[in-house]
Amino acid sequence: MRSFRFALAGLAYLLRTQGNARIEVAIGLLAIAAGVLLGLSAPEWGVLVLTICLVLILEGINTAVELAVDLASPEMHPKAKAAKDLAAGTVLIAAAGSVVVGVLLFGPRLVR
Repeated sequence: MRSFRFALAGLAYLLRTQGNARIEVAIGLLAIAAGVLLGLSAPEWGVLVLTICLVLILEGINTAVELAVDLASPEMHPKAKAAKDLAAGTVLIAAAGSVVVGVLLFGPRLVR
């Protein structure tokens, strides 16, 4: 039970401190609403939920990397910058992929 509370505290920290995470949650909720309105199939729901989760998971990992790097290397260092940039890059890849997933899931239904 303690580990569950720690996990919830981590999610609360993510949403309290990271504007991008709040934006990603809002977009995810809009995508879920669109899925309900447009009648996604069960496999499509699976893809949508996994895509939303992937973006949020990577945002959490990115935040954890940034915090750990800042703690370990308070001064600017090229390797610290590279670690933070790489973590941010993974979120960008997932976000771009989520746009593609959204187009593939919702595009055909919106064109009809």
